[in-house]
Amino acid sequence: MISGLTQLIRLGRAGFVLAREGVFGLVDPAMLPTSARVGLRIVRLVERPSRGTAEARLSTALTRLGPSYVKLGQFLATRPDVVGVALAHDLEQLQDHMPPFAQVEAEKAVAASLDRPIGAVFASFGAPVAAASIAQVHRAAVDTAAGPQAVAVKVLRPGIEQRFHADLRAFTFAARHAENLSAEARRLRLIEVVETLRRSVMVEMDFRLEAAALSEMAENTKNDPGFRVPAVDWDRTSKEVLTLEWIDATPLSDRARLQEKGFDLRQLARALIQTFLRHALRDGFFHADMHPGNLFVDDEGRLVAVDFGIMGRLGVKERLFLAEILHGFITRDYRRVAEVHFEAGYVPPHHSVDNFAQAIRAIGEPIHSRTAEEISMARLLTLLFEVTGIFDMRTRPELLLLQKTMVVVEGVARTLDPKLDMWSTAEPVVGEWMTRHLGPTGKLENAAEGAAEFGRFVGNAPSLLTRGARVLDQIDEITRDGLILSPQTIAEIDQADARRGRWIVAALWVIAALLAWFILLHR
Repeated sequence: MISGLTQLIRLGRAGFVLAREGVFGLVDPAMLPTSARVGLRIVRLVERPSRGTAEARLSTALTRLGPSYVKLGQFLATRPDVVGVALAHDLEQLQDHMPPFAQVEAEKAVAASLDRPIGAVFASFGAPVAAASIAQVHRAAVDTAAGPQAVAVKVLRPGIEQRFHADLRAFTFAARHAENLSAEARRLRLIEVVETLRRSVMVEMDFRLEAAALSEMAENTKNDPGFRVPAVDWDRTSKEVLTLEWIDATPLSDRARLQEKGFDLRQLARALIQTFLRHALRDGFFHADMHPGNLFVDDEGRLVAVDFGIMGRLGVKERLFLAEILHGFITRDYRRVAEVHFEAGYVPPHHSVDNFAQAIRAIGEPIHSRTAEEISMARLLTLLFEVTGIFDMRTRPELLLLQKTMVVVEGVARTLDPKLDMWSTAEPVVGEWMTRHLGPTGKLENAAEGAAEFGRFVGNAPSLLTRGARVLDQIDEITRDGLILSPQTIAEIDQADARRGRWIVAALWVIAALLAWFILLHR
């Protein structure tokens, strides 16, 4: 009960900040039932006068609420199925910029994490050059045989883990109650959304895992001539500190400077799209935060990616699904695109493949009837998620992350080449992967893997049969005279139901009291 009240107070404060900044003004009342419209009007009584665009108001509110909410906003930008395409687009504008924490705190944190005086670790340790919600980056130098070498040192914000854990408990509380009350919330799997955010943030806050991601990406791409990642300095890396090679390169966002250096912008745009697809399809491991601030071009013309805190991973099944979907859109084989959804189990079998193919055609044909620069990816996403809801397709977080990253990558590429045709650019990579994995060689490899799996199953069959027989005996024993609950169990169930009812009533009164208190306090 106390824990629940704590979460309500946290969420009440967040709701008040969102209301004060005018975020609830973004909600379309026409989409709400009458009772909810009344609630929306009451909440908007505390709204400040308009202070700019919708995304500016939303960004201001989330930034004011702190690092957890900034991360939540950035994460929800990858989930338009949850927040809607328009709001997801607004959230894409949310910049993860925070004031830096003190230099002395950073040096103390580095020394404590590496268990050595900072002077024994670095030849020099400069002021922060960038600061975000989770960490900040310093330029430093290390002594080598060839003299001082520049490095980038990423330092975790002190106390950030405790703050995130507290806020994530509140998010989980809200998601659980939403799923209890709403079938749509259950379809969107809000608890799973929060859990995915929790895992993502925990990975981001352990820099050893980011270093491992960098190492894996470096190994995957060692033979790719047009792409590289910074080298990790493992001796100066820990859970709270990440030390990397300092990258002297041109930001991909600096179009004028790239032109001054003589780079072919159209070729860079194509290379960016094809590199990303190669990572996703060939390796099943891709950088999921490829905004312009994380992409550079070195003097040799190679793309360099940084900040590997958010990574995406696809299994073989998901890669086959993705390749066939992309190939189906490219070749306009909408029937095959629909069949792939059913074969993967993403659309329930009681739906019609032909009807689903018709819906897919409504998405695909506008792509082919317009020139590349006229294609609206926002409109495409809107149609995709409408289809998702109509055909009861449960959300696939890993595919949504990939899809959203593809949109971001295409947007970055189009700043270099506004006339970029993503589909013709993607076709060589997708076609090559399809030939490799769905052609004769791929079928032989799949057959060999299937034979090996069958052999493992046969080897385990005796123990599986023994365990199955034991389970059947136990079920038979339990149900022989009927499944009977003890009086104590029945009494406990009744008590739990009574407590749940009291809790709901108390929660409603607490919410009402908090809202009234906030209104009186800030009148």
